[in-house]
Amino acid sequence: MQAPLSFSVSGEQLWLSPHKAVYWESAGTLIVSDLHFGKTGHFRKAGIAVPQHVFRNDLQRLFDLVSFFRPHTILIVGDFFHSAENREADLFARWRNDHDGIRIRLVMGNHDIFSEDWYTINNIEVFKNIYSQGPFSFVHEWLPEMENGTETYFFSGHIHPGVRLSGMGRQSLRLPCFYFGRSAAILPAFSEFTGLAILEPDEGSRVFVIAEKKVLSLQ
Repeated sequence: MQAPLSFSVSGEQLWLSPHKAVYWESAGTLIVSDLHFGKTGHFRKAGIAVPQHVFRNDLQRLFDLVSFFRPHTILIVGDFFHSAENREADLFARWRNDHDGIRIRLVMGNHDIFSEDWYTINNIEVFKNIYSQGPFSFVHEWLPEMENGTETYFFSGHIHPGVRLSGMGRQSLRLPCFYFGRSAAILPAFSEFTGLAILEPDEGSRVFVIAEKKVLSLQ
């Protein structure tokens, strides 16, 4: 795995990985969003021939991140699984059983519709709206009014952020990114099987694109 990029927010050391994850050093926490596990199986059930190796590659990247950072906790900022349980949920459960020493926390997203029993059986802590720790709060979909009356820095996902880079002529390239605004960050979708919402960065924001297995600052 390519080396992560160092970045700090609210006095906390973060490591931005080209595997579309953030490692929060002092908390020993790996932060990911929008894994959408099970999405390929969902499409195959609908008769759309999406290869299963897409899911296996995503799961392998999660394994690589765990092996590299050795986190105490994995924090999922919503949309863990894409839809109802399918075979890919069983495959993840096997992976979870092999990594039962790691705490997994899930902030529920709009796609997270599994039964409470499934999360309990797989030893996953569930937070329905928000999870806060230290100077940070984690929500699946951040809304500007959330910052009223609080000094916490928010992390969210949901929109699958990206930027468009323009070259000579009409050439352009769309790339996933980490977006850090003044009061909130938007994490890239972990899944490779997602689209991108192209952002126009606000003044004072920091944007880091993921390209060629590297994390690069646009500033």
